[in-house]
Amino acid sequence: MKLTFTIQGGDFTHAGHPSSEVKKVLKQLNIDNKIIKNVVIALYEAEVNVVAHAYSGTVNVEIDENKITILVTDEGPGIPDIDLAMKPGYSTASKSVQEMGFGAGMGLPNIKKNTDEMWLETEVGKGTKVKMLNYFA
Repeated sequence: MKLTFTIQGGDFTHAGHPSSEVKKVLKQLNIDNKIIKNVVIALYEAEVNVVAHAYSGTVNVEIDENKITILVTDEGPGIPDIDLAMKPGYSTASKSVQEMGFGAGMGLPNIKKNTDEMWLETEVGKGTKVKMLNYFA
C-alpha cells in the first residue's frame, strides 16, 4: 500500500494530517499499538520540521506485510550541520515558530528514537530527505 501527502511550509494548522491518516491505516491493519505510536511520533516530528523550516514537502509512505517505510522530502534551506541538528535541544526555528510551541530542537532526535532505522540526506540551499523504517515483526 502506498500513500502520498503534500505539506505546505508555514501551515501549522494542517501539520499532523499525514500522521493521523497513517495512524488510521495502521490501526485498520491491526499493527501493534506501540509500533503505531512510534511511527506517528516520528512522522509528526518530520511533518513539523517541514512546516517550520521548509517551503514545501512531500510524505511518501509504503506499507507492506513486514514494515512501513516513510520518506519525507522537503524543499528548504537544508541542514548545515547534521551532527549539531541531531543534538537534543538544538534548534534553528525562528522566534515566531518557537512562540507557537514548536522548534524545541527535539524533532530529529525524536525521529531517530522512534524508528528502527533512519537516514538523513541534506543539501544546503536545496532541502532535506528523511527516510524512516519501522518493522512490524
